[in-house]
Amino acid sequence: MTSPRDRMVASAALLIRERGAQSTAIADVLEHSGAPRGSAYHYFPGGRTQLLCEAVDYAADFMVRQLDAAPSCLDAVDQLFTRQAQLLRDSDFRAGCPVVAVSVEAGDPGADERPVLDRAAAAFARWREVLAARLRADGVAGERADDLAVFVLSAFEGAIVIARAQRDEEPLNRVHEQLAEVIHAALPAGTRKRTAR
Repeated sequence: MTSPRDRMVASAALLIRERGAQSTAIADVLEHSGAPRGSAYHYFPGGRTQLLCEAVDYAADFMVRQLDAAPSCLDAVDQLFTRQAQLLRDSDFRAGCPVVAVSVEAGDPGADERPVLDRAAAAFARWREVLAARLRADGVAGERADDLAVFVLSAFEGAIVIARAQRDEEPLNRVHEQLAEVIHAALPAGTRKRTAR
């Protein structure tokens, strides 16, 4: 059983994913999580900024666990795209990425926004490192793996944005297939494995 604090962090990430950071108030997080009313500042003495930072960390950890659990880099990419397509369908195309949401809404970063932007930058850097490590583990050379990791992450996040705007998962599916082909071609012969989808 998760604690009220953990539920609040998860709720914040889910609400930011669908509404954006600016439209997610602490009262919304309390209602969504079912946490007691006075608990917000007990668990998050740094206020909304601390809650947003921890929601970004939660989203970063979740994606890292997904990437690490896949048997190969191709499987990891397949699972990311398949899961996101399902999230889009289930949320009526509202489910984006909470890390992207806090990044694009920041505008001119003031004192309150800088820590959240720093956490978002750290999340993207972590995802790139994990993707690059997965690619290297499957035989892609060092710098090529780093370049492909940036490409995969950028294409994935961009495809989500386009799919949400168009309310159609077709951009996500197209980008998924193209990335799979690029990764497959970058793998050494004999190591190109992919679990049946």
